[in-house]
Amino acid sequence: MTDKIAEPNPKTRDRARTEEVIIAAARSVLADQGFQGFGINAIARQAGCDKQLLYRYYGGLDGLADAIGNDVANGLGQRLTEQAGEGVPDSYAGLIEKLVLGFIEVLRADSLLQRIIAWEISEPGPMVIRFASARSFVLRRWVEKQRGDLMPPPAIDAPAINAMLIAAAQHLVLSASSIGGFAGIDLVTDEDWSRIRASVRQLVRAVY
Repeated sequence: MTDKIAEPNPKTRDRARTEEVIIAAARSVLADQGFQGFGINAIARQAGCDKQLLYRYYGGLDGLADAIGNDVANGLGQRLTEQAGEGVPDSYAGLIEKLVLGFIEVLRADSLLQRIIAWEISEPGPMVIRFASARSFVLRRWVEKQRGDLMPPPAIDAPAINAMLIAAAQHLVLSASSIGGFAGIDLVTDEDWSRIRASVRQLVRAVY
């Protein structure tokens, strides 16, 4: 006799689906209204559900903010891995190249992530700090997972240098999105960005 495969508990399945709807609604509210409009009532209306579900599933707005921050950050990590491809970096410099270049491409394609980063700079507060912390954790975890046995050269403050590279990448993408360039350099076409990619490689190889 063939054993029957247990069906998922309908309540568990329904909750998972409801949480997907709530997360999607919260992302939509955040993208449209920013952190000032990011509230329980607005998210419940967007999701088409009773706001009590948000309290039951997430404990309130702080728990929901943590869930959104993790969702956005984990999406970043997944897309970074897709950008990195199958090849193993040949050196620590190769790893950081993949990190910075991948981050640039992911951020250029993600308008919500761009807005979140801009809000972190212009409207600092407990909620945006949650988002920044989640993203920093995912980036550190990504580097640790991809690094393997690769190590930076001795006497190099790799965390500080990598932070500067990521900060530069963020600022270039945000400037490109808002005014089309930075410091007299156009950042509109892929050819424009090819200059940036080449410069990232030169900087990383020079340092590491």
